[in-house]
Amino acid sequence: MNIIVDYGLGNLGSVIRGFNRAGIETKLSRDLDEIKNADSLILPGVGAFGDAMNKLNQFELVEPIVDFAKTGKYMIGICLGMQIMYEQGTEYGTHKGLGIIEGSVDFLDIDLKVPHMGWNDLKFEKKDDPILKYIKEGDYVYYVHSYYANSSNKELVAYSEYGKKIPGLVRKDNVYGLQFHPEKSGQVGADILKAYKELIVK
Repeated sequence: MNIIVDYGLGNLGSVIRGFNRAGIETKLSRDLDEIKNADSLILPGVGAFGDAMNKLNQFELVEPIVDFAKTGKYMIGICLGMQIMYEQGTEYGTHKGLGIIEGSVDFLDIDLKVPHMGWNDLKFEKKDDPILKYIKEGDYVYYVHSYYANSSNKELVAYSEYGKKIPGLVRKDNVYGLQFHPEKSGQVGADILKAYKELIVK
């Protein structure tokens, strides 16, 4: 079973519907055994970095999620769910993240409107990544965020330009992160999830 981690933050209904439309059967859970034994793990989230980590700690989910990432089974984080995969976030103070990916999540300090909300085209950094199988460079995806992953970009798969280079899709081994919302990104988002489905059913 593909488990959507339920830690009390996120537009869970929208995420569930998005994965269901892609033919990915999911279950919403915070049960530690179900997370440990999941076929893949989905980490959603909307809100503040520190609040998310507090919730994960409250439900004793940090260690199981980090351990899952080491199993080689696929895991995908969406929006805030991607951000908390990093070592730290600086929203309303400095907060320790899951530490799965190196780097910090920092305020999007640009001359354009923040939050960054709306459609932006994707530019490919790693054109051969299988998650990009069904989309093309220049396709548009939907963002809603005020903070961005500020890292060495060695995990960068695809990005958008909005005042600066915004990591839109990152990957570290079996772990993917999407700053944009695939469930709100129309056919492009659906095609990304379709490619993800092919990865997890192999």
